[in-house]
Parts: sequence; structure tokens; C-alpha cells
Amino acid sequence: MSLKKTFKVVTLGCRTNQYESQAYADQLKSVGYHEAKEGETAEICIVNTCTVTESADSSSRHAIRDLARKHPGSQLVITGCLAERHPEQILSIEGVTHVVPNPKKEELLPIVFPEGEWPEFSIQQFDDHTRAFVKVQDGCNSFCTYCIIPYVRGRSRSRPINEIEKEVRDLIANGYKEIVLTGINIGDYDGGMKEGGIKLADLVRSIDSIEGLKRLRLSSIDPDEVDEDLQSAILEGKTTCHSLHIVLQSGSNVVLKRMNRKYTRQIFQDTIRRLRFADQNFGFTTDVIVGFPGESEADFMETLDIMSEVKFSKVHMFPYSARPRTRAALYPNQITHAVMQERKARILQKAEEEAFAWREQFIGKTMTALLESPSSTHPGYLTGYTDNFLPILIPAKGHQRNDLVEVLFTSNTPSGLLCISI
Repeated sequence: MSLKKTFKVVTLGCRTNQYESQAYADQLKSVGYHEAKEGETAEICIVNTCTVTESADSSSRHAIRDLARKHPGSQLVITGCLAERHPEQILSIEGVTHVVPNPKKEELLPIVFPEGEWPEFSIQQFDDHTRAFVKVQDGCNSFCTYCIIPYVRGRSRSRPINEIEKEVRDLIANGYKEIVLTGINIGDYDGGMKEGGIKLADLVRSIDSIEGLKRLRLSSIDPDEVDEDLQSAILEGKTTCHSLHIVLQSGSNVVLKRMNRKYTRQIFQDTIRRLRFADQNFGFTTDVIVGFPGESEADFMETLDIMSEVKFSKVHMFPYSARPRTRAALYPNQITHAVMQERKARILQKAEEEAFAWREQFIGKTMTALLESPSSTHPGYLTGYTDNFLPILIPAKGHQRNDLVEVLFTSNTPSGLLCISI
């Protein structure tokens, strides 16, 4: 039996999806809904799907069927990139009542409940997170040969700065100390004014000036988009963190060209070197695709060489997954599963080794960390991250989530730097 005023939201994929799902939760809570507890049947279930890989497709379909089984009779609403790509297929799944395309994501609840009065599509909090993601941009104009996202998210479009500022102020008022500006391709940010000359650097400076903000981060960005203006905004900001998630995908110029990436290996290296020259402790994370069609062993070794040079704090590794409608799906010399698995294992091992080596140099030093959650590897410890995105572990006694703590690093572990507060 369905309980009134209960909901469940399940999110697959990117930070932009996480932001949108939080907006649904905030809208529902504002009109009296509460999240369904274990054993409760939700009145409305929302699945925000992903289609970036075949694995994401599978996980999305599994989440839909799982909710249909656990919440019979609910309004089962499916949105996101898989729903955009295969709406008829998703609607045919037993229990699904609505499929809402990506262009109408912000109207999802008025579509399902047209008689209701719904607040604006924005967030006031970010459940179970100490860092709040704020979507500043959507869509992509790049059309990389492996990527389906421009087809399901549409062309790049940006939110106005004043709208983002208001959302950030609301989050700060609700206790959030760290904001992460996110989007599908935030390097394209233009404030919604194609001819206005507004850039991402302008947005960074604007948010950085907001009173009460302690930390500001940027999500994924391409190396060619970190120009001198953006570099200056980050390095000279009061709250801007000295870490970036700069996308690599491959260390081989041959592969980058076949991917239709807009930069070269040398541009990537120059971007890293400029930032490390300004601050030797500047931290980097990245994305790497393994097994792109035609990737030779020499191409793969060039990726490993870049990993050795940069020593990323974290590498997000994605085995290549052919997406229909993309050019790379038609390329010859598709990599075998066995080779892909072998290269995947080497990337993961290399990533752990280099991240451990990067952390080693910080033992005996002090930094400030934002505490996040109980550790799954060290009972009695809390996890957290420094300004330059070093993972840390600190005894939980006397501390709590969302504390900003000055710490001394005492030793290194595979899970992060052990530290004590000072």
C-alpha cells in the first residue's frame, strides 16, 4: 500500500545528475514529503539514469527494476541520459509510469503532479555530503568520438551568475563550507550570455567573494580550458582550492586525435607544469580511458608515463565502451576484452602506486582538512580531504563531519595520510 508524501530518488552517473536529484529531493521536502524509510512504499520514485557506458546502462535498468519491485503502485519516474536515449525501451519496463526527457528535467515534478505548486529547481542542501555540488552549466559542444553525452544532454548552456550566487549563499547559510562548481563541460561556461564575454574565471571570482564560504572547487575540466585568467582566479582566490580534476583520457597524441580531443599531450603537460610551478603542492585528479579502438601498447605506455610524471591523487579509470551513434563505435581495431582487462589492471596499480608516492612527501607537514565521514578501512577514524585533495584519516574522537581541522601528517597508508589535529 502506497504511503502518501513519501519519495525515493536513485542517482546514477555524474555530479550533474547528483545535483539534479538533490533538487528533486529539496522540492519534495519543501511541500511535506519525506524520504521513504526501509520497508516503506514510496508514493513517487525517481531514477536519474546514466548512459556513458554499457555498465551505466545496466546499472540504470537494474535500479529501475529494483524500485518497481520494492515500491509497487508508486509513480515510477525515469529521467536522465538513458531515458533520453531509449525512452520507449524504458517505458516498457514493468512499473514505469513516466519518462521525462533531459530538456524537461527541471519540470519533472510539475509534469507528474501538475496540480501541485512547486518551488524553483535549486538546492538548499546536499544530503549525506559535506561538499555541495552546484550545477553551473549543462550540455556539451565537443563531440568526442567515444561520447554519447552531446546527443543526450544537448548543446552547452550556462546558468546566470546571480542565480548561482543565490544558491551558494543558501548552501552556506545551511552550514556548507565547501562548494564544488560542476557541469557537463564547465570550461564552456558563459553565464548564459553568448556575446557577453563572461567566462568561468569570472564565475570563480564571483563565488570566491561570497562571505562565509571556506572552500571552492571546480569539477572536471579540459587542460586547454585552464587559461591564464582561470589559473590566476584559482591561485589568487581566498577560498579556491589548489587542486583540479584535469581530464587526460590518453597520454598518446595519436589516440587523443582519434578521440577528437581538443588538446595534445604537450598542452596537458604544460597546464600541469604551470600550476605546479606556481604551487608545488598543487594536486591533480584525472580521467583515463583504457582500450580505445586502435590503442597500441606504445600508446598505452604514454599514458602510464604521464601518470608517473604528474602523480595524480586519484585516477578515474574507464574501460572503453562502444556507444551507438558515436564515430568510435565504427572504428576498426577494437581492443579485445582480455587486453582491456590487462591494461585496466595496470592502470589501477599504477594509479595507487603514484598516489601513494605523491602523499609520501607530505609526512611531517601540516595542512587544513575538511572532515567527511567514518572510515571504512580504519575503524574509529574519520576521512577527509585537504585543500589540494589529499585523502586523510584522523581519530574521530573530538571531531565531527564538516569540521575544518588543522592537521599534522604522521604516516602514509593505501587509504590516505594518517594525521593528528594540532
